[in-house]
Amino acid sequence: MADDRWLIVGLGNPGTQYAGNRHNAGFGVVDVLAARIGARLKRDRSRAEAATGMLAGTPVTLAKPMSFMNLSGGAVAALRGFYKLPAERIIVIHDELDLPFGTLRLKTGGGDNGHNGLRSVTAALGTRDYHRARLGIGRPPGRMDPADFVLRDFSAAERKELPLLLDEAADAVETVVGRGIEAAQNEYN
Repeated sequence: MADDRWLIVGLGNPGTQYAGNRHNAGFGVVDVLAARIGARLKRDRSRAEAATGMLAGTPVTLAKPMSFMNLSGGAVAALRGFYKLPAERIIVIHDELDLPFGTLRLKTGGGDNGHNGLRSVTAALGTRDYHRARLGIGRPPGRMDPADFVLRDFSAAERKELPLLLDEAADAVETVVGRGIEAAQNEYN
């Protein structure tokens, strides 16, 4: 019997100096999901912190790659290989510059839009046909380099709203697992 497991990966950078960065929004959603399923993320062979449990009545593996953002794909591919999962059972949660702060969008496939974490995941999986939960972080102010912006912490005002955004993104991911991507898109996009 085939496992109906889902792999849910939050993208970010390891280390306390990056913990509050915009680029670590994906890690934040995985932390919310881990708390919901009562699981503790632990370092595993795939170079990720991972945990397994049940979400929406379905087995899931939650993961935060512990390589840096631009090398995230190796851990994702290792976990996919271990569980022998098709791309359509993988959800990658990431920050998105082209969406205003607080916006959430779900999609399947597509380009990497200059996101090095997505580029790495797509290259390692050999396909773009995995699901994405995109958390809007907004555009950098003025002429700030986007690479510097994503490594900045959320502003004080954003930090007040962040728990709600992470919770909503976790709800959306749970809906994808429980009811499918189309139902989740209809509810959250």
